Amino acid sequence: MKQPGLQLVQIEKPVYGGAFLARAEGKVVFVPLTLPGEQARVRIVEDKRAHAAAEAAEIVTPAAERIAPACRHFGACGGCDYQHAGYETQLGLKQAVLCETLERAGVQAPNQIVILSAGPWAYRNRIRLALDAEGNPGYRGRRSHAVVPVEECPIAAPLLARAALTVGKIARESHLLLRPAEISLFCNAEESALLVGIYTPSPAKLPLSDFCRALAAEIPECKGTEYTTEGRAGRPLRTVARCGADFLAYRAAGFDYRVDHGAFFQVNRWLVDALVEEVTAGRRGGLAWDLFAGVGLFARRLASGFGRVVAVESALAAETALAHNLRGTGASAVHADTLDFLRRARRGERPDLIVVDPPRTGLGTETTTLLARFAAPALTYVSCDPATLARDLRALIAAGYAIEKITLADLFPQTFHLETVVHLRR
Repeated sequence: MKQPGLQLVQIEKPVYGGAFLARAEGKVVFVPLTLPGEQARVRIVEDKRAHAAAEAAEIVTPAAERIAPACRHFGACGGCDYQHAGYETQLGLKQAVLCETLERAGVQAPNQIVILSAGPWAYRNRIRLALDAEGNPGYRGRRSHAVVPVEECPIAAPLLARAALTVGKIARESHLLLRPAEISLFCNAEESALLVGIYTPSPAKLPLSDFCRALAAEIPECKGTEYTTEGRAGRPLRTVARCGADFLAYRAAGFDYRVDHGAFFQVNRWLVDALVEEVTAGRRGGLAWDLFAGVGLFARRLASGFGRVVAVESALAAETALAHNLRGTGASAVHADTLDFLRRARRGERPDLIVVDPPRTGLGTETTTLLARFAAPALTYVSCDPATLARDLRALIAAGYAIEKITLADLFPQTFHLETVVHLRR
């Protein structure tokens, strides 16, 4: 029976961002939590000139691939997008999104895209949650900044979910001034060591030593806690207190990496080794550049195959760890923004390989132009956003590079996020 305010639509395909595309009265409509081939009655929640956003009120004809979500919070919580689909279906959705994104940018993908995947649950080594007004930990809701309290998180390492609930319990029972706040939890692959970060929008009196003792009593894996505040509007984050260790040791790809509070490290503990192998395997030569190097995940492995490796990273949180992780190798750390490094680099210095692993914003016009001038015979692009990847690949191909291989690395199962590794040659 037709309900007032609802429209019957046919779900056509996935789009990047977690929603699925349908059409209503000639307009494109984006509907989350549906699947291609389904008929759904939807309610428009945001209507714009070119498109609309909707919520599915009823799945009239479910797809055969639809399954029951594993998490009780799925749908309300904004952390996951695809739990209503089996894992093989999820991989197919992501491959379709990647291929269409490249095609729309005029980038011809190889006939075969390699899929790199592992277990789709308990994979995350890092989570960031908020505390609500009562001190309950949770994630932001879909289409909302409101905190959705959670009692479980099946995609996170069990230690992280347990620690999040414990932090909330201590905050409530001890009346610690943690609210409003967000907490960041990072553990090593074995879940034997944990770092806790606490973020508040303004300075507050926080008995951090009391908090650390209480947390260590219940979570002995906790090795260090950091309290950070934004201070005044527009000011950078500032660490105001810290107890315990500044870093933890993370065993990956045959090496022990130092990872400090707040430093970037790949989030999927099941796939880190395979990702490093995909990026670095068989790469040898005299000189390699690792740009956006983080704590040196790729540079450390590249040092085994190159006479010299230059690892470039601008984040202060990674500076000490990067230098430590490259000690005793043929690799050196440069604390600089990638664009500034390329502007200053000697034109006569031509690396045999350049690896780039930029943030979601990608490389951009000037960076791709400078990379083309150095004309390294091999360039490997590690991307976490298919749209900016497609834009940058189009520029690199126009500058003389050709795609040799594309690997879709599913570092973020149950979500729309995907990682891509593209090997290019001149």
